[in-house]
Amino acid sequence: MVSATLTEVAKFLKPGITTRSVDTMAEAFIRDNGGVPSFKNYNGFPASLCISVNEVVVHGFPSAYELKDGDIISVDCGVYMNGYHGDSAYTFAIGNVREEALQLLRVTKEALYKGIAQAAANNRVGDISYAVESHTWKRYGYGVVRELVGHGVGKKLHEDPQVPNYGRRGDGKRLKEGMVLAIEPMINLGKREVYTLDDNWTVVTADGLPSAHFEHTVQVRKGGGRPLSDFTPIEAAERENPELNSSMYDVQAALC
Repeated sequence: MVSATLTEVAKFLKPGITTRSVDTMAEAFIRDNGGVPSFKNYNGFPASLCISVNEVVVHGFPSAYELKDGDIISVDCGVYMNGYHGDSAYTFAIGNVREEALQLLRVTKEALYKGIAQAAANNRVGDISYAVESHTWKRYGYGVVRELVGHGVGKKLHEDPQVPNYGRRGDGKRLKEGMVLAIEPMINLGKREVYTLDDNWTVVTADGLPSAHFEHTVQVRKGGGRPLSDFTPIEAAERENPELNSSMYDVQAALC
């Protein structure tokens, strides 16, 4: 349901619509299909989706802001269904996005899959963290957000262990087969520093440069993680929507 909802978002996005209208559509879709939005009223969060545009890293409020050509928009979705939560995020490029921002999106998406590859039984959390950081900061010099991290997910939306996007190989809790994690690189084009707006939710880059966010719900298995959420239908919808720049859709195929 999380992946299906993000697929509907990919079909819906275009310049001129408000981010609030995206949230309204997604909440109706989730509820019509028997799910409950995990984020709605979670610790007071007012919406069903976190919608974060350009320099907003995460936890952006849907609002009257109208999307425009050149925006990048991160959509984070959680659904509670059949006793469990799913959690996934995808960053979309609206129209003619600058190449430096498109590269940020591609690299962040690549880093997600490099982290997933390390979600192997008997590895440690730090192996995932190092894989993400080494691909984004050490290779490209991007800012890796430290104040926000991935997490376990299941009967509760946020469970142990925390999964940072920075760290050292061999550090942290040992991963056990069958554990389920939300792995979610949050990567800035510029510096890693962020701050929270007065609404106590919206996190933005300190230098005002764009940020990207991709997330999968992942099962720990022998030999590497298995994504339980699925970008494939999202990417298909992205390619079919003429208002979106779909230059990233093949990242998963290239890495698998």
